[in-house]
Amino acid sequence: MKTLIAKLEGLLELGGIKKDVALLALSGIALILSILKPFELALDPAWIAIVLCGLPIILEAIIGLITAFDIKADVLVSLALIASVCIGEIFAAGEVAFIMQLGALLEEVTVAKARAGIEKLVHLTPQTARRMQNDAEEIIPAQAVRVGDRLRVLPGESIPVDGVIVSGQTSVNQAVMTGESLPVDKTVGDEVSSGTVNQFGAFEMRATKVGEDSSIQRMVRLVQSADAGKAKIVGLADRWATWIVVIALSAAALTWAISGEIIRAVTILVVFCPCALVLATPTAIMAAIGNATKHGFLVREGDALERLAAVKKIAFDKTGTLTYGAPKVIAVKSVSASFTEHALYAITAAAEQLSEHPLGKAVVASYKREHQAGLAPSDAFAMLPGRGVCASIQGREVLAGNLEMLVERGIAVDAKDAAQYLEQGCTVIYVAIDGAFAGYLALSDTIRPESADMIERLGKTGVQPVLLTGDGEKAANTIAKQLNISEVRANCLPEDKLAYIDQDQDAGNPVCMIGDGINDAPALKKAAVGIAMGGVGSDIAVEAADIALVDDEVKELPHLVALSRRMMTTIKINLTFSMGLNFIAIFLAMDGILNPVVGALVHNAGSVLVIINSALLLKWRKKSDL
Repeated sequence: MKTLIAKLEGLLELGGIKKDVALLALSGIALILSILKPFELALDPAWIAIVLCGLPIILEAIIGLITAFDIKADVLVSLALIASVCIGEIFAAGEVAFIMQLGALLEEVTVAKARAGIEKLVHLTPQTARRMQNDAEEIIPAQAVRVGDRLRVLPGESIPVDGVIVSGQTSVNQAVMTGESLPVDKTVGDEVSSGTVNQFGAFEMRATKVGEDSSIQRMVRLVQSADAGKAKIVGLADRWATWIVVIALSAAALTWAISGEIIRAVTILVVFCPCALVLATPTAIMAAIGNATKHGFLVREGDALERLAAVKKIAFDKTGTLTYGAPKVIAVKSVSASFTEHALYAITAAAEQLSEHPLGKAVVASYKREHQAGLAPSDAFAMLPGRGVCASIQGREVLAGNLEMLVERGIAVDAKDAAQYLEQGCTVIYVAIDGAFAGYLALSDTIRPESADMIERLGKTGVQPVLLTGDGEKAANTIAKQLNISEVRANCLPEDKLAYIDQDQDAGNPVCMIGDGINDAPALKKAAVGIAMGGVGSDIAVEAADIALVDDEVKELPHLVALSRRMMTTIKINLTFSMGLNFIAIFLAMDGILNPVVGALVHNAGSVLVIINSALLLKWRKKSDL
């Protein structure tokens, strides 16, 4: 028996859209010949449709019954096919089989189209890499690359693994990972991601993340886990389908017993197949997933959208989510007549150019970005842990760090106006030159330009934004005020975020959490829906989340919320329509108004309409966002 089942399953796996189209084309021609009968045939051509389209349905039903006693749509369809053949309604049997497979093909095409945007990542996975050893180049499988290997990437090639450029300059097309339409310039020290394409110059890189840890493989895993079958509401439809099979069999038997006409009983079996009901949910979910993908979201589970539709609050981490997560110089103040603000900025950046501290790197990066100029050489550089840096710049001794460093060295600091930046949660770097206080630089995390508009649009959907951050109250309140977020929780440890989410969800308010760091992972897992920043977010945060935002642009979040609600509306419309059509058709069949042929047309037309209605979600967008 097991061998037989294995063979049957092997037959069913010989699928594919092209093969299904070919079988349907042959079956359609056979049905046309069956109606027109242009010449005499010993056998009704409709048998071709029964064999090509009906046999796979019957095999599926047999396997389900034998392996798991799974009584669903295919069981009822199989009974309708067999019963139609038994009473001589060969064309009706062929028509039922043909339209059922047509509905299945439409579903398959809808699902394939919905997932095409994310499945292309699988095909973009690099297959080979150029490894450099002792100045010699060898081509190896990308899977064989190890952390620390030195690789060469030529123009036009895909970058095989994640890494850091160690020599050369180029531009990289990162559209597959970030959605950016323009190439990004890269040079020594810049990070590059697997799957992105080297545009112009050759470069060498050091591998930092390989195999399953690389960016492209992480995205592939998200694709592979996008499964509409996990939605809770799908299970509900399956349970309904089982009961409908029982009701249909009972109604058919009762009608036959009362009317004595077996053709009415067969018609009931044909029209009451719960195909539209079973198709109602997964087609809508997969179409919605496809829509979300076009807007930068990778949905790992179908029921994530179902849960998102019920969310009352969205909790945001601040750094890396609403802001860029990288400090930037927002003000330079000179208090010395010997130095203009530009000169103070330049000499401070020169002093910080050898610093490994994030703030020092931020000063250097901000200066280069704003002034597009080189820096003076730094001599006698020294890091002062917990304080700042000391360096000699063109013969001048420069100290740059916190207030404590200058006080410890007996330097008088008069910077009362720096208090305004401290009140805003900024970090201030105090600068002394040749033993005298010269001024300060204020640094702050910068808000993403799309954040304010996104929060405003989110409020229009009826969802309340909440700021949960580990930053201090001043920085948190400054950001919240700029974005019009009324509820703020500052100084949050991971357990504090968990406690907040627990409290609200226990009160019946489902919460969606959006974050990017390892410290956000517990909250992402606990929330009704977790959304991770897929580009800048940590691997742990992405794995803990239900949805990943590939391009890190939160502007499309209101669309995702509106899409989830539209998806649930579509599912409810589909379920209501399919159930209503089934009950109307069964009463008409019991009264003898419908015969098996017309019944098959009516029933399967309902399945096609359900699929078409779901497919509309692929390009749906709220009118106010257009």
